Amino acid sequence: MDLSSSHILVLDDDADVIIAARVFLRRKYQRVQTVSTPSALRTVLERDAPDVVLLDLNFTHGRTDGAEGLSVLDTLLALPAAPAVIALTAYADVALAVAALKRGATDFITKPWNNAHLEAAIDAALSQRAARRAALQAPAMPSLISNSPAMRDIKHLIARVAPTDANVMILGENGVGKELVARALHDASRRSDGPFLAVDMGALPAPTLESELFGHVAGAFTDARAEREGRFQAARGGSLFLDEIGNMPGAAQAKLLAVLERRQVTRMGSNRAEEVDVRIISATNLSETQLYDPAVFRADLMFRLNTIVIRVPPLRERREDIAPLWRHYLSHYERQYERPARQPSADAAERLRRFPWPGNVRSLRHACERAVIVGHRAEYGWDDFGVATVVAGAAAVAADAMTPAPPAPASLELQVLEREAIETALAMAGGNISRAARLLGVSRAALYRKLERHAL
Repeated sequence: MDLSSSHILVLDDDADVIIAARVFLRRKYQRVQTVSTPSALRTVLERDAPDVVLLDLNFTHGRTDGAEGLSVLDTLLALPAAPAVIALTAYADVALAVAALKRGATDFITKPWNNAHLEAAIDAALSQRAARRAALQAPAMPSLISNSPAMRDIKHLIARVAPTDANVMILGENGVGKELVARALHDASRRSDGPFLAVDMGALPAPTLESELFGHVAGAFTDARAEREGRFQAARGGSLFLDEIGNMPGAAQAKLLAVLERRQVTRMGSNRAEEVDVRIISATNLSETQLYDPAVFRADLMFRLNTIVIRVPPLRERREDIAPLWRHYLSHYERQYERPARQPSADAAERLRRFPWPGNVRSLRHACERAVIVGHRAEYGWDDFGVATVVAGAAAVAADAMTPAPPAPASLELQVLEREAIETALAMAGGNISRAARLLGVSRAALYRKLERHAL
């Protein structure tokens, strides 16, 4: 999505905070709106729906319990198009931050904030909202929709592993459902009543990553005017999901290793260690060959994280799951867009099953959404799903090939697959970078980096 066009709403009763937020945020985001009372918020919501709300947790002078803000949080999350909510508090209160996260807040920021932290939090919230909006609107149902033996084995493994506190690493391509597996682990664990806090390691800027994970004290660095809790403290008693951990810089890897070994975390600028009570679930789309390359990832950290490894195969390797998935997504979008229930034609159903789905479940979901929107016949045709041109192009390439290409060396296989997936996603999206990023399940910034790496 184009983050700059997002609608950001700030609700805070402090005039200085309102001014500071407006001045800083308007440098990047085109639509920044500010209000100072919950009653004024109601008026705004009647006219427009924000994408992200920065929400103060206390409005009455002298109150510090956050009850007013938590009530507003409940109201915001009950909206049909619920915004992502980032809690603002002037008090470094772990209990209040955890309460907000449990109620559905995406993140929390301590005032006065660090501008880089605030921008990173907003961008991460926007990305998460875009990726999860359809799932949040869907009716309750099993999180892992599957018929394949591979996914059945994964469900059995989750049932055995979840009750323990063992660290789990989830491997798989973009879009296969790694976060769904992580949530299933958390929901089946003894920590299910605690927070499930997901952190996209690829979305956190390297300069602020250590502070985001471990927190900081006032004066730890420029603009660190107040103490701030990190993700480890905020997830206390629950599960911390470190997504795309393969993007973690070497220096941060060393600090994470120390935390896991000692079960203690030390905030930036502090000498006081705090006990850690979280379960670590990590995920990456890197191959195991890359993960065990010391130039990419520390071996000692890998052995701490991969007590249990869950490998989620790509959709092309579990074709038994394609039909139940498209049935679910077609039914979901038919309800969402108030369209009549229909089925794919026999030809379309067979092509759906045979298509390689380079973007995995995410790309199938987007194809189903397109079909529901544009389909106008009694049955969905293959052309309604928007992938016919990709299949035709692949067939033409195959027909022109006189001899099979030599197999890529093992160390390059993932790079070749990634390049092919990007090329296919761009073709499916008609060259639209934002849509291609959604199909691949990555941010626009991450896709631009990959385009540069592959010289596309």
